[in-house]
Amino acid sequence: MADERDPGLPGLLLRTERDELLPLLRSAGRSDFALRTACPGWTVRDVLAHCGSVLNRVVESRFGPDVFSPECNDRDIAERADWTDAQVVDELERGMAEAGAAIAKAGGVLDGVALGEWIHAGDVREAWGLEGAYQGPGLTHALRLLAPFARRKAPLLVARLEDSDEELTIGTEREGRAPGRYRGDGATLIRLYAGRPLVGTRYELEGVKESELSVF
Repeated sequence: MADERDPGLPGLLLRTERDELLPLLRSAGRSDFALRTACPGWTVRDVLAHCGSVLNRVVESRFGPDVFSPECNDRDIAERADWTDAQVVDELERGMAEAGAAIAKAGGVLDGVALGEWIHAGDVREAWGLEGAYQGPGLTHALRLLAPFARRKAPLLVARLEDSDEELTIGTEREGRAPGRYRGDGATLIRLYAGRPLVGTRYELEGVKESELSVF
């Protein structure tokens, strides 16, 4: 997989995930939104409120001095506390449809927003006990975004993806250190870099520790 930037890729990932996720959200019950996720302290509703607020912040170019910080995220969620679940989902749908153009124009600095929102969609599916939480039609797009996003954040890793028979190079070479090697599926690789639970997964990792790969 090449890691050259494709400005249209973040928007494609968001729209692809919108078409997969929104039907699930529209059919969910109130109790489903109250379930806890892999994100400490956040329910499904909190995750969705965070995603919708971030994406629409990007669309509207509202960037304060602490934007994307934990404090900013908590404020965004608190501001939506009185919204109905449907309003939270409406805002998310709007952001997933419109943020791609703004991300493309940003030159790469916001590409990680699209990747992060896709991972959060996986967090929702994981909380609901659905199979393939971090898979689906957006996985290939997410992996293509992961390589350039993690280039300066993690040691060099050569990943052999068994489910697609592709090889992906991620991270930066470090003097005196051989590249790490990964063999497994693409969804588990996403879990490693996103710092998500690895219970029940199977993979081989050599020359690098799991803790060195988390980039969020």
